[in-house]
Formats: sequence, C-alpha cells, structure tokens
Amino acid sequence: MPEISVIIVNWNGKHFLDVCLSALRRQTFRDFETIFVDNGSQDGSVEYVRSLFPEVKIVALKNNLGFTGGNIAGYELATGELIALLNNDTEAHPDWLSAIRRGARTYDDAGSFASKMLYFENRHRIENCGFNVDVAGTTVDLGRDEWDSPKWTLPRKVFGACGGAVAYRRSMLEHIGFLDPDLFMIYEDVDLSFRAQLAGYECVYLPDAVVFHRYRSSLKMRPAMQVFFAQRNIDLVFLKNLPLRLILRSLPRRLLYECGSALYFTKLGSGSAFVRAKLAVLRQLPSVLAKRKAVQELRMISAREFRTLMRGSAFSSKWRKFFSPAGNATAFPSRTDPAAKKAA
Repeated sequence: MPEISVIIVNWNGKHFLDVCLSALRRQTFRDFETIFVDNGSQDGSVEYVRSLFPEVKIVALKNNLGFTGGNIAGYELATGELIALLNNDTEAHPDWLSAIRRGARTYDDAGSFASKMLYFENRHRIENCGFNVDVAGTTVDLGRDEWDSPKWTLPRKVFGACGGAVAYRRSMLEHIGFLDPDLFMIYEDVDLSFRAQLAGYECVYLPDAVVFHRYRSSLKMRPAMQVFFAQRNIDLVFLKNLPLRLILRSLPRRLLYECGSALYFTKLGSGSAFVRAKLAVLRQLPSVLAKRKAVQELRMISAREFRTLMRGSAFSSKWRKFFSPAGNATAFPSRTDPAAKKAA
C-alpha cells in the first residue's frame, strides 16, 4: 500500500488537469497513489485522464456531489496512511509530498499538515499558510497577500489547513470522521479543523510543502453560489463545533460580523444569496444540533483551552474588502515584488 493517497476532485476542469497531474508525476517522493474523482463532468475530463495519465485511479461519479462528496468517494478508495487533498487548479512543487512525509514523521502528535499555498500567477506572493480562527469563530488566512519572506520559512502550529492542499493522518480521520457531506463545498476544511482541535489533534504548517494555486478559479464564474455556500456553512460550522460557553462569549462580535456581511454582499449585488443562506441555516438547525452532540462527545479539551487556540481577528481584512472599490482586497502590485527588484 502507498504511504500517501492524493485525492483530486474535478468538475468540468479539464483545462487544469495537464498542469496538475503532470506536477504529480514530477514528485521526488514516489510512494503515493493518485485518485481522480470526477463529479459528473461534461467536458471529457475522465476520458482525458484515462488516456494521458493511465497511472491515475479514476472514480467517475454520475452526479456532482461537491468538494465534500467527491473527496469522500476518493477517501473510500484510498489506502495511504496520509490522505492528501489537492485542488485540480494547482501545481504542486516537486518536493510537496516529500515535505509532507517529512513533516508527518517529525510532528508525531499532529493530525493534519498545511501547505504553503502561493498564487499561481504571482509565485512570490502568499495565498495562505493555513488559517487561524478568531474569537468570533471566523477564519483568518495566514500570510494572505504577503510576499513570501523569511517570516514564512519556519514550521508553526496553526488552527487548520486549507482543503486545497492539505494532508490528514488516516488515524485521525478514523477517530473524528472525514468531511461533512452536507456542507457540499466551502468551509468543509474549517469544520474538519474544528473537530480535530476539539479532539486534541494539532495542525502544523509546513513551509517546504509548496503548492501554486489559481485562486478561486473554479468559483469566480458563479459568485452567487459561492456566497450561498460560504455564508450558510460558516454558520453551520460555528453552531456545530464551538463550545456553548464560547458561543455566548463571542455572540456580540458574531452579530457584528453578520451585519457587516449583509451590507458587504448587498453592495456586491449578492444580497439575495446571503438571505437564502441564512434561511438554509434555520432549516438545517435540527440536523446540525444532532451533529453537535456527536462532536462534543469526542471533545478532549476544555472551553478555556480551546479559547487559547482562537487568535487574531478577521475584522480588519473584512472591513478593507468592504470599503475597497471592487469589494476585493487581493491585489498584486508587481512594482514592489522583491524578486522583480532583484532581477532589475
């Protein structure tokens, strides 16, 4: 059995696959399997992979089960002791899997490992180095839009890892469960990170596990869908996982976040998607509370201990996005790129 199983979920992303799968062929660590899960694509993705990448195991689903359902289907076939998830719109550095394996052997107590994700179009700029969770229960992407500098060259403990390039220990997943299929996509990695931390499993950021990512390339053509799932799932994850004491303590900040989000998405013309998301939360409340009971039964740390894991604040970045002309804080001022200066 291979030491690592890499699962790639795809939906009509044939145009990404040559770069993604060719990068896996160049990995310096070779004891791994690649499992390609297709969510009912209509663009010939399955035939393309079967023809040009015969070493890849293919799971061809009839319907689109989302990022969560697709990865669950791949996990059922996976045999590795480390389960790595990789977005189809990425290019993994040749040493990506080697760095993950080395990190897994170095940090025995960690249950998951975050990659250094850099923007595909600007490879000296950070998309994220894992994430933390603030006192309102919202995520803070670490390193977002910063230059890749010595600050990000050392491993560190983080709250969780982005599901676009992450590795989980099978032993942890067998204990706490894998992705929640009801989330479909977005915040599924945050949910799993919550459950892992509550059960006592740490997450370690590995700076040598580098992946280049086309940020939101699969979602930018469907903004309303992105808003719906993000704004529904962020509340489901909050209600499902956060200890009651911390829910009550964070309520004022949480309400402020919700009000700001309503204004922000209304400004972008996605107010109806925001409202539909919040109504969906109310409809799913009974099932979420049932899941909450199971999560809290596996909890190994107190509310006070969990509170120490919540750090940073997402509010400054959220307000910058709200007041920016396009509602998006991400920019690439190439004139200040340190690599460009060096070349000049």
